[in-house]
Amino acid sequence: LDSAVLRDWLENIDYILQGRDIDYLIIHHVEPDHCAGIVTILEKYPNVKVIGNAKSFKFLNQFYRYDAIEKGQAIVIKDGDVLETENRKFEFILTPMVHWPEVFMSYESTDKRIFTSDAFGSFKALAGNYWADEVDMNDWLDEMRRYYINIVGCHGLSVQKLFKRIKDLEIKEIFPLHGLCFRDEDNINMVMEKYRIWSTFTPEDIGVVMVYGSMYGNSKEFAEELAILLAERGVKNIQMFDASQTEPSIVMTKLFRYSHAVFSIANYNNQIYFPLADLFNELVHSNYQNRKYALSVNKTWGGQAEKKAQELFGAMKNLEQVGETFQIISRRTPEQWDDLVALADAIANSIEEEKNSN
Repeated sequence: LDSAVLRDWLENIDYILQGRDIDYLIIHHVEPDHCAGIVTILEKYPNVKVIGNAKSFKFLNQFYRYDAIEKGQAIVIKDGDVLETENRKFEFILTPMVHWPEVFMSYESTDKRIFTSDAFGSFKALAGNYWADEVDMNDWLDEMRRYYINIVGCHGLSVQKLFKRIKDLEIKEIFPLHGLCFRDEDNINMVMEKYRIWSTFTPEDIGVVMVYGSMYGNSKEFAEELAILLAERGVKNIQMFDASQTEPSIVMTKLFRYSHAVFSIANYNNQIYFPLADLFNELVHSNYQNRKYALSVNKTWGGQAEKKAQELFGAMKNLEQVGETFQIISRRTPEQWDDLVALADAIANSIEEEKNSN
């Protein structure tokens, strides 16, 4: 848990224990938003046995200078190890890089519960209800998607390994470290299916995400004109973002959700205008792939933005450019209208092909 809620957490534990001791503490993930209270618990309850893998205790010592192994409080587990208590049986499943190298999960076979660390989590604060079947999932799905893309996203192969590891388990309840918990079959199946789609970097929906960075409004004007032309050609699900104004994690989430993207970039001191440069670097880091994109470049003189952007696109997997790069010299000229129409046609045709292939 985060240190900001440590007092409330300790009060809740005291209320539940009613003077009893703690037998075991399982550390699924040693990141400070989860583990800021661990040392407090270990000092307050010196008889507790803390369960983690070798890297769990290494990270705990790195963050908090607390060596649970040296103090004799640690139980170091490996993949497949089991803890049996009077009423419960926990199997430990190591899931490295979903999304840190020390992460593991616990499957409690009595009630068929799986404690999944950050997997299947979500941004967005709970408001009383914590089961997925008690809330409107339309309010939550975007934040679950944003959480996955920005927290777990680049580790798709590790998520795929997780599915192979748990495929034979009967799961009736899912307990992530963030957001909602799941207990009904429909929502369990839904979140599992979403993770299968997201972890294979497959477009979830057909549509266009238009991202521009504009200093004087000319790249924005281009993006708006192109969006209107696409709408006139029957293209649906058009999303538009100013990279200078919109939080990058939101833009990233939409880019991973939809099949097509249009990037309208400006030269800035012989570089890519920095809000889009930052976004492109995030896309490389997050393994953005299997998408189609169109590109416009705005310059007044000189400029290396297109070259640098294409180098970054080349570092991503299976990206396909639609149409020719649209070159703007300060502002689109009337003579370029036919070229703009041709680009809109190319994008609309590519979207139609995408629909027909699904």
